Amino acid sequence: MPEVLYVISNLGIGGAERHLSLVGRALVGRGHGVCVYSLAGDGPLRGVLEEGGVTVFVPPGSRAGSEGASISRAMRAALAAVHLTYVMLRTRPRIVHFFLPAAYLIGAVAAGLARVKIRVMSRRSLNVYQRGYPMMRWLEMKLHGGMTAILGNSMAVVRQLRDEEGVPEDKLGLIYNGIEIPQSAGNRIAVRSSLGLDDKTLVFVIVANLIPYKGHLDLIKAFSLAHDRIAQPWHLLVVGRDDGIEPELRAAASQLNIDKHISFLGLRSDVAGLMSASDVGLLSSHQEGFSNTILEGMAAGLPMIVTNVGGNAEAVVDGDTGLVVSPHDPASFAEAIVQLAGDPALRQRYGDAGLKRIEAHFLSSTCAEKYEALYRGLMQGALPRNIPEVR
Repeated sequence: MPEVLYVISNLGIGGAERHLSLVGRALVGRGHGVCVYSLAGDGPLRGVLEEGGVTVFVPPGSRAGSEGASISRAMRAALAAVHLTYVMLRTRPRIVHFFLPAAYLIGAVAAGLARVKIRVMSRRSLNVYQRGYPMMRWLEMKLHGGMTAILGNSMAVVRQLRDEEGVPEDKLGLIYNGIEIPQSAGNRIAVRSSLGLDDKTLVFVIVANLIPYKGHLDLIKAFSLAHDRIAQPWHLLVVGRDDGIEPELRAAASQLNIDKHISFLGLRSDVAGLMSASDVGLLSSHQEGFSNTILEGMAAGLPMIVTNVGGNAEAVVDGDTGLVVSPHDPASFAEAIVQLAGDPALRQRYGDAGLKRIEAHFLSSTCAEKYEALYRGLMQGALPRNIPEVR
């Protein structure tokens, strides 16, 4: 009998999925039984999970290569719900834990049918995704009442769950994301050389999929404002999947005459290496829950410039590990860029402090310890308010 069954929408290379992979494997390493059910079937992280001792379930007929089957989304969801209920009845987990909205909506119903007593939901972002979908918001708020615990990954998310969605204080818990500090990120000079950059260039990096709310257009405008005030050659690395706005971003960079200073690199598997080759990490989002990208930048020893949304300012301490600026404000972002560009000693100080902050608060081992304490407490009949590790 597994102690925990996680239900997640998919096993792609996303923030929630990578977080679940780290936590699940860490818990197995601590002697716990862990299973994962992926509603969308196979994904790149399945092998990683299974190599780490996590049992993975997927709906029948949903293995890799089956996406083209002529079956409606509603029918796939219904089949997954039935199969998930069967898996819960067969495996009898002590706890079922939902990540991401689709997994919550489908998994909570299945857990009710299977009579799993301890149910946990993790909210990984602010609830902006509910806008325009009042039925989804209504359903989620109804499901909240059947949860034993509801977690946020930042205080901003926890406050929103409490103040806007009416989740009782005693059910709410906070567990920040955790990461592993890379042991070897690659040779800085070699990575720069592969990108056509020399060691005299000041390199900025943003790792975020090309989605409007990630604020890339603001960032390009900020660099156009800062360009003439940066004394040395500079370059911006834009890393992330294009969700349709890359042509617009390229056009904006060209119109502002800074296109030669920007490289759009797409999805990369060598993010740690790219960060090791960089001097400053950036995140210009208009909304966030709690960003792993920020943590990864700090773990690479980068000073960070981030917007004050979601949990960004809970990770980056303004004036200590980086600079926190207003969202939707290219001029403020430009000032921060100029400040760090002109002060190598400040960059070094912020970067060193950021790495220390990661080691003190945001390691994956610390995160796993908090999940372990949560589950132990829940199985002993406690609520999150009585579990110090998640308060």
